[in-house]
Amino acid sequence: MNKTQMDLLQGTLDLLVLKTLQAGPTHGWDIAQRIQQVSRDILRVGQGSLYPALHRLEAQGWIRSEWGASDRNRRAKFYRLTAAGRKQLAAETELWERFTGAVDLILKTN
Repeated sequence: MNKTQMDLLQGTLDLLVLKTLQAGPTHGWDIAQRIQQVSRDILRVGQGSLYPALHRLEAQGWIRSEWGASDRNRRAKFYRLTAAGRKQLAAETELWERFTGAVDLILKTN
């Protein structure tokens, strides 16, 4: 990893996965690619972090999965946001905005 790429904290990864799934069902590799693409290659999610997060989110009832065929006609597990996941996304987004606002206030203080 270079200086322009960042590791994600667990809670942050959960928020980004939920946000990515808001656009519609997709498989794990695509979730990681979308996060990397939207962040302009600053955020990268490795399989060792992504799949435990997906399992954790599914265990909490925030996402559901089912097997299907990927764009390349390979068997893949597709994840989708549940109603509880949409509520959690809204709550975590609000908390994130409060947190980053507070950090921003501190950084702008002389």
